[in-house]
Amino acid sequence: MAIFISDSANQTIEFAKNFAKTLKGGDVVLLNGEMGAGKTVFAKGVALGLGIEDEILSPTYAYMNDYNGVLYHFDCYRLSDGGQAEALGLCDYFYSDGICLVEWAENIASVLPEKVKKVNIIKLGNDKRRIEYE
Repeated sequence: MAIFISDSANQTIEFAKNFAKTLKGGDVVLLNGEMGAGKTVFAKGVALGLGIEDEILSPTYAYMNDYNGVLYHFDCYRLSDGGQAEALGLCDYFYSDGICLVEWAENIASVLPEKVKKVNIIKLGNDKRRIEYE
């Protein structure tokens, strides 16, 4: 696992833009971190790196936001198990040509694909973050 230390939201966005260049259609990326760690900020950077200029918002109440089939941004915080994700049709996106960013993936661990990429974001204070990625 590699590590990047970010001193600001802007640095996190820039790092995520570059991380996006390593992704290809069908990749599933698990974004791990506590509430307020910067998972959605990271998602904004990935979207910019993929050429998406739409405003990226946390899909907390929608469960998933679709950005033109290029990027699917999931927030599974309110799901209690993989069965709920399956019932909502969310699992189908894991096997599409788009890139899936999944926040709170541990809540639906039973239905995640076998091959995933992981990004852990750890708050170090104020705007400083430790980003661990593979």
